[in-house]
Amino acid sequence: MIRISVLFLAFTFFSCGSNAEKSKENAEENTSGVVALTDEQLLDAVQKQTFKYFWDYAEPNSGLARERYHPDGNYPENDSNIVTTGGSGFGLMALVSGMSQGYITKEQGVERLNKIADFLGKADRFHGAWSHWIDGNTGKVKPFGTKDNGGDLVETSFLVAGMITVREYLKDGSETEKAVAKKYDELWKGVDWQWYTNKKNVLYWHWSPSYAWEMNFPLEGYNECLITYIMAASSPTHTIDAKAYHEGWARSGGIVSSKTKYNIPLILKHNGAEEFGGPLFWAHYSYVGLDPNQLTDKYANYWDLNVNHTKINYQYCVENPNKNAGYGPEYWGLSASYSRNPDGSIGYNAHMPSNDQGVISPTAAISSIVYTPKESMALIRNLYDNHKEETWGDAGFYDALSLGNKWVAKRYLAIDQGPEVVMIENYRTGLLWKLFMHAPEVKQGLTKLGFKSGKYGI
Repeated sequence: MIRISVLFLAFTFFSCGSNAEKSKENAEENTSGVVALTDEQLLDAVQKQTFKYFWDYAEPNSGLARERYHPDGNYPENDSNIVTTGGSGFGLMALVSGMSQGYITKEQGVERLNKIADFLGKADRFHGAWSHWIDGNTGKVKPFGTKDNGGDLVETSFLVAGMITVREYLKDGSETEKAVAKKYDELWKGVDWQWYTNKKNVLYWHWSPSYAWEMNFPLEGYNECLITYIMAASSPTHTIDAKAYHEGWARSGGIVSSKTKYNIPLILKHNGAEEFGGPLFWAHYSYVGLDPNQLTDKYANYWDLNVNHTKINYQYCVENPNKNAGYGPEYWGLSASYSRNPDGSIGYNAHMPSNDQGVISPTAAISSIVYTPKESMALIRNLYDNHKEETWGDAGFYDALSLGNKWVAKRYLAIDQGPEVVMIENYRTGLLWKLFMHAPEVKQGLTKLGFKSGKYGI
């Protein structure tokens, strides 16, 4: 599997508000006599099934999220025990969602969370950061590449956002829950964000004990890495100077874009994808806990940024300049996922309008439910009502589809299934946004970087 950051290098470093009104009408009977699900029932069915990725199909020894789950048991290099740090961060939020929705009991969830915390406490760390991949049996780093065998700060930031969410959910509970909350609090405070500046006004993605800074990947916006700066600024133990955000991430103001597409402003320059914006996971990964509603700084209104990004992606699929079979209002969404190679085999690609391979990634539209509820529900309902036999499996919708080619990648990735569960939860209840945004360190970090949020009094 090609790592997203490697894809960015190959592509020249391209590297909610109030919840919409839910459908309250009773289930209606369709012409075939089958009772159709209301939108709320359908969303619950998708959320519950997708949650299984992080509960039923988690890596058994660690309790963390597998990098991938292949229902047919055919894994590359027998890597079914490899866990993913970032996907596990989404998984922590998914566990909170599962407890809240009653998919599992709170006792079951807390037991799993305790197991995960104990595993992560013993796993390899590099100046406090975890690696991209971890061996679920041993806790040792599983190199993603020759020089990518140490700390991965971006993946760590996704994991830490989940840790803070768990802490906030459990901190006022029973003595057992408080003890687990404390473990997560100590884990996240051990990340040395300052180290990853390499004494410059920017954060770096990687550091290796054997190759030091040779990966040389500074985090400069805009892509999926905003949350990394927010976590680094929020740290009470190893915080960074605000200059790293403004001079590094925001490129001293160069991050701002004046371009539009389909008369929709892009607002920020998407690295290597300035015409249409990047793959849709850029609108998801940083915002599973970080609520973009009413969130602004001197560079952007982050709600408008993500809504516009999603609508441009949607509009591209509706206009369908490449004439891909099926693309339209009920079949859309381009993001990084498994992909169809020209010979029909399964590969991996960062799909977006400027890299359209004729493959739809269900996570793109489903995880955008908070931004485009009507358009996202159209995709969900189309797949569930009309293509369920081909596209629906053990852990929700499969990862990638090319229905025009009668091709489906019947596999799953943690980094795609996780945002689906979490963003559906945020759409339905706002729970994960509320937990994360009310953390005092997060409020302090956002204030430090110049963010404001009327919704949370920042």
